[in-house]
Amino acid sequence: MTEERAAAIRVELPAGAVELPAAVGAPDGAWATLAIAHGAGAGKDHPFLVGFAAAVRDAGIATVRFDFPYIVAGRRMPGPAAHAIAAWRAVAGFAAASLPAPLWACGKSYGGRMASMAAAEGAFDVAGLVYLAYPLHPPGRPEKPRAEHLPAVAPPQLFVEGENDPFIQPRAQFDDAVASCQDATVEWIAGGTHAFEVKGRRRPADEIGASLADPVVRFIRQRSGG
Repeated sequence: MTEERAAAIRVELPAGAVELPAAVGAPDGAWATLAIAHGAGAGKDHPFLVGFAAAVRDAGIATVRFDFPYIVAGRRMPGPAAHAIAAWRAVAGFAAASLPAPLWACGKSYGGRMASMAAAEGAFDVAGLVYLAYPLHPPGRPEKPRAEHLPAVAPPQLFVEGENDPFIQPRAQFDDAVASCQDATVEWIAGGTHAFEVKGRRRPADEIGASLADPVVRFIRQRSGG
């Protein structure tokens, strides 16, 4: 297993510069890099992301897990989207300068949505994006979709989604959002919730995260020409 090292990624915000804690792992002969952002309710060290990143590295892809500025500030709720987009820009710059190309962006729920907004704005240059449980709308609030920017995302996108995720119900609305994208693929996890838990199958979070690495690596390899 490839060891990770601690890093600090500087991001400039309106109130001043912030150092984002990051964990970087690069296996020998790495053929791509995946930057990984956390969901709204947990930071970079959540076991789900730790397990997912470790499995991705086992497949020969370098990883960068990082915290958003609101985590650094000790807040529980996300700050302005502009801060998260600035963080993604800084992380992409860090990875491009120090880790193997091509660079891909990945995020769990909120982190993935912020990556998609950064891509739609042209805030960073990545080969593609991976969303682990894209939060199309708050649970039970399909009238509040978060999809209007998705058609502006040019790089290929992979949506990894649990079939029973309340953030994407009704399914037809999610299907329409994906259809609006320039280049998007969906990988369905049978019976999965927003946390990719499956009824009747108890697993620790790190194991659940690791189980998602295969379809993600396969997509990156296919789209990277490997």
